[in-house]
Amino acid sequence: MTGQRILFAVHDWGLGHATRDLVLIRGLLEANNEVVVLSTGRALRLLQEEIGDRCELVELRDIPKPLSRRPAAFYVKMSLALPLVFATFVRERRFARALVARKGIDRIVSDSRFGVALREVPSYYVFHSLRQIIPGRPYYLEKMVECAQKGLLSRARRILVPDEPENGLSGELAHDLSCDWGDRLRYIGALSSVSAQAGQTGVDYFISISGAEPQRTLFEERVLAQVADLPGRVVVALGKPDSETRKPDQDRVVIYNYLNRQDQQAMMNRARLVICRSGYTTLMELAQLHKPALFVPTPGQSEQEHLADYHCHRGHTYAVSQNDLDLPRDVAEAERYPGLPRIRPPEDSVRRFLDAISD
Repeated sequence: MTGQRILFAVHDWGLGHATRDLVLIRGLLEANNEVVVLSTGRALRLLQEEIGDRCELVELRDIPKPLSRRPAAFYVKMSLALPLVFATFVRERRFARALVARKGIDRIVSDSRFGVALREVPSYYVFHSLRQIIPGRPYYLEKMVECAQKGLLSRARRILVPDEPENGLSGELAHDLSCDWGDRLRYIGALSSVSAQAGQTGVDYFISISGAEPQRTLFEERVLAQVADLPGRVVVALGKPDSETRKPDQDRVVIYNYLNRQDQQAMMNRARLVICRSGYTTLMELAQLHKPALFVPTPGQSEQEHLADYHCHRGHTYAVSQNDLDLPRDVAEAERYPGLPRIRPPEDSVRRFLDAISD
């Protein structure tokens, strides 16, 4: 596919959607397509830094994020926010329709922004959470939510799942589904914007702090209170893209407010063990590098908790809850695990993605 004008919408929940979409956006650009990127917040700032000179960027507010210090409060707030969420979808569709008319858009690709899809324009969702993991795993409630979500995604021609159809990284999020999704699902393969770099070593532990507030700050506080107890060379990235100021060295420990994608990739390559959230994009990156990891899922985010538990039970990686994190103890345990199984090269996924949106 070439010579098309594509509207690519990116969800702003952490930075994972933006980093995985970089692979696809660059693939579209290299195939001589024009890309208009729609996003907001930190995701938009990251995309501006990485591809702002090659794409037109448009800002549109995303769904509300009623996060909380306590998981139970998060679920209550998220349920109460549903009217605002659905109102956001309506606003997104109205905005997308006007943008399509004004910019002459030929196709829409939307990563988890449900409202940015139109029946009158070939539209495609990038989406991996086909099943929502509900605490306690009530089967009929999960099935009801999955089928409702299937309806929300009905405006798109296809749903492009960044995973393999079998033995994938996403576990029950995108496999062994309860509803009949028909032939609209297309598994395009995992997406990773990092690549292995031979010969780079010298870091024992790379700790990546991420996630929406207030949990990002709580994770940071817990890590910084314990990091000096780790042996060897430690690098911490605080996940604050508003500033690239480097904090002073503290003997063996170096702390950065933020690392761009190139520096983040270098640190992941150099580290013997990575300590991070268990977001799906992070999993895909670590699988690309076949790097051992210690996962600390964001409290209240059942998807991250499921992925951490799923791969821990399969003997790939070790995981611990944020409240129970004891860095010296947990990294010793995590080093006994081999890491996530390798995935196909991202070029394969980009090729399958381009094929999937060509008709």
